Amino acid sequence: MKAIQSVIAAWVLGLSSVAWAEGGGERTFQRAMDANQQAMERYATQQGKLVPKVEPYRYGMNLDISRVVSMTPPLKSCGLVPSRMTYEDSAGQLRTIEYQVQGQCRNNGS
Repeated sequence: MKAIQSVIAAWVLGLSSVAWAEGGGERTFQRAMDANQQAMERYATQQGKLVPKVEPYRYGMNLDISRVVSMTPPLKSCGLVPSRMTYEDSAGQLRTIEYQVQGQCRNNGS
């Protein structure tokens, strides 16, 4: 009976830690995206430019990249994570795209 209780307790603890990690990861991703947005707002204001609206990347999108201003670093996670790139186009207008990249995971050699 004690062995079954121990197995059930370990299983419940394992599930709760997985659920906590998943929620914690989402908060981490959102904090990184919020920090990037605030930094790009400050940059745009300092440069006297309009704050770029975040646009989701679509496959085959025509990107007119004259100069990369900022790229968010890969986040520590196994799986796909959000990332952003802010750039100036050939007209000098700031643009931000959001896309998915493979996170840095111990298991994938990154």
